[in-house]
Amino acid sequence: MRAYIHEFVFGIYPYICASVFLVGSLIRFDREQYGWRSGSSQLLRARQLRWGSNLFHVGILFLFFGHFVGMLTPHFAYEWLISAGSKQILAMVSGGTAGALCFVGLTMLLHRRLVDPRIRATSSMMDIAILAILWVQLVLGLVTIPFSGQHLDGSTMILLAEWAQHIVTLRRDAAALVADVPSVFKLHMALGMTIFLLFPFSRLVHVWSAPIWYVFRNYQVVRARGNGRAVLRP
Repeated sequence: MRAYIHEFVFGIYPYICASVFLVGSLIRFDREQYGWRSGSSQLLRARQLRWGSNLFHVGILFLFFGHFVGMLTPHFAYEWLISAGSKQILAMVSGGTAGALCFVGLTMLLHRRLVDPRIRATSSMMDIAILAILWVQLVLGLVTIPFSGQHLDGSTMILLAEWAQHIVTLRRDAAALVADVPSVFKLHMALGMTIFLLFPFSRLVHVWSAPIWYVFRNYQVVRARGNGRAVLRP
């Protein structure tokens, strides 16, 4: 049973999450272009929001692109420049710094949502849940740093990267690569995939709202009161 669960979580679940992430985002963009947003409450506790949001976004963007490049870059592409062990130490230091900034910012944002009655009243359950899940995911990521310090040869990092590359390239036996890595890494990976699964159903979709989309989306029909005339507005 344990082997079956492991095979499902690390061999099948990634494709379920990726499919829901891509198809769900496309459907929601097609049907709710005017509805998705970050759900900001910037008029309340503005200073806390400003600090929390800036720290969170700086940290999370660095962590996302760091994971993206680190996990999907084959070992042979960088071994001539930096060893696996040195790359792991670099990842621990830079990721730990970005993670600490993100942790402070996310804690401020979560505290703001939970403590202020007015903000909590305007927050959906998904708003609070996604912040809490991101917070737990961030804590798990920070907890992996001491475990990484126990094997500075980069061997575990290479296994995790090979797993991600096997998944992306649709190769078999990806789950077997991470069978023996510490449980904290597995929890971090599983929760990370779950965040992609929840992405289309949460406020996270606002990251797709780059300004370029406003050039291509349809006009909004606005009717003036009284005369019933329709006005087209971008």
